[in-house]
Amino acid sequence: MEMPPKSPDGSEKSPQSKELITSHTGSTLCMSSRSESVWTSTSRSKWDIYHKPVIVVSVGAATFLFGVVITSLSCFLTKNKKVYKMSGPAFLSLGLMLLVCGLVWIPIIRKKQKQRQKSQFLQSLKSFFFNR
Repeated sequence: MEMPPKSPDGSEKSPQSKELITSHTGSTLCMSSRSESVWTSTSRSKWDIYHKPVIVVSVGAATFLFGVVITSLSCFLTKNKKVYKMSGPAFLSLGLMLLVCGLVWIPIIRKKQKQRQKSQFLQSLKSFFFNR
């Protein structure tokens, strides 16, 4: 029967389990979180807030227009007509999907911003009344 290796300080717990017990997981999780904290009141610019959906909308619109061009080429060109007929609608649908996803994303962000403002207001009220 094999015995687990002892840690350098002589205790029987492995170094990994000791690290898990003594670490401050709650504070580590909060600090490494990617979402914006309610406790910070740094204002962000409109571009910082909306840059991802704007990029998705613009890529979707460009892909959609490329699909329109490819599909229209199948009407005018006789050479490689099958390729144009197959790839044109694919680009159309992909572009339309990205365009709609980006356009739906913007109102979701606006709603989250309003909820975050309400939450910050309620947190400031709570801290005002309970920290006296």
